[in-house]
Amino acid sequence: MEKFNHWSARLPEDKARIAVFEHIREIPYYLVPQIADPQGWAASILTANKGSCSPKHYLLGMLFNRMGLEVKYVSYPFRWDKQPINYPPDLAELAKGSPIGYHGACKAKIDGQWVLVDATWDSALSKAGFAVNLSWDGKGQTKNAVVPLEEVIHDNLRSRLDFVSRQRSLYTEKEKEIYVRFIEKFNLWLEGLRK
Repeated sequence: MEKFNHWSARLPEDKARIAVFEHIREIPYYLVPQIADPQGWAASILTANKGSCSPKHYLLGMLFNRMGLEVKYVSYPFRWDKQPINYPPDLAELAKGSPIGYHGACKAKIDGQWVLVDATWDSALSKAGFAVNLSWDGKGQTKNAVVPLEEVIHDNLRSRLDFVSRQRSLYTEKEKEIYVRFIEKFNLWLEGLRK
């Protein structure tokens, strides 16, 4: 992968990890509700230059694997209306009716320790209260992008995909309808924040 080589060329291990993390973090966050092919999505976010937590972390996990790191995928169920985000009023109202979200991130085994590496929010979103990881030392734990209800560690990527699919199948029709409206307004709001 050309981008990976460009991002990490001639850097020591920890600096290469940081460079890959920072490049993926700076891909503008854009809420994408369905991920059918994680490998395809991981590559396409580089072309589209936007993506949600899942494809960003599938890409991060793939690149960390190329660097020789073990990776586990993690799900964090959360409520959109319980996040410390300064939503505009109409979006805050939609967040209240939205179903539980399933934030995806990854844990990497670095120096014998499993650490959360969360590259979800791009730095432009920090002004609206998003928990952006503006700096990472390449070794320690990052902040979780969301305030989670729990942590679910998956044995592999397929397990993560199946878990999210099962959970989303429990959404009511009303929740699905509200969530579609929330996604649309949320993405438009994020575009405005970046201007």
